[in-house]
Amino acid sequence: MKIFAVGLNYDSHNREMKRVFEASEPVIFMKPDTALLRNGNPFFLPDFSSEIHYETELVLKINRLGKNIAEKFAHRYYDEITVGIDFTARDLQRKQKDLGLPWEIAKGFDNSAPVGEFISIKKIPDINNINFRLDINGKTVQQGNSCDLIYSFDKIIAYISRFFTLKIGDLVFTGTPAGIGGVSINDRLEGYIENKKLLDFKIK
Repeated sequence: MKIFAVGLNYDSHNREMKRVFEASEPVIFMKPDTALLRNGNPFFLPDFSSEIHYETELVLKINRLGKNIAEKFAHRYYDEITVGIDFTARDLQRKQKDLGLPWEIAKGFDNSAPVGEFISIKKIPDINNINFRLDINGKTVQQGNSCDLIYSFDKIIAYISRFFTLKIGDLVFTGTPAGIGGVSINDRLEGYIENKKLLDFKIK
């Protein structure tokens, strides 16, 4: 399976990162399947970074084979959603960017893509108005709403499928709003869609 992720897809996060969004199409990067962390398993801080940041995102699960999908049909290609974390080794990413080098090692390292329990899209009254949030140690640290996406779910799916064949079980991280930050040993991360907790794990 493949893990796709969308960068710079919330204006609030772009301002937070002091980035001017100039791309006319979604910014896509990928994580390997070894990045996936499921079932509430703990995340162990890696020894190659001292600045691991969380980025909370809505995550779609692909439910059928697709290539060159028209945007108007894109909604047929995902039927489940959850909340996930795009862990980023920020210090490593910064170093790679400064050198003009690719930064996959800062995004795609082992267990850098925790995902929660998936729920049916049918349980969501309006997919263009989904509230989600991350709590750390019981305090809300990041929250967003799908209405603020620069590129909607359907636009993202259609765009990705121009370049990559989508297969059943592929995941799509749809972007993070403002509020990113660091994690520390013994932190407990809990991710919610509306008031339903779907993600719950600890930092070790």
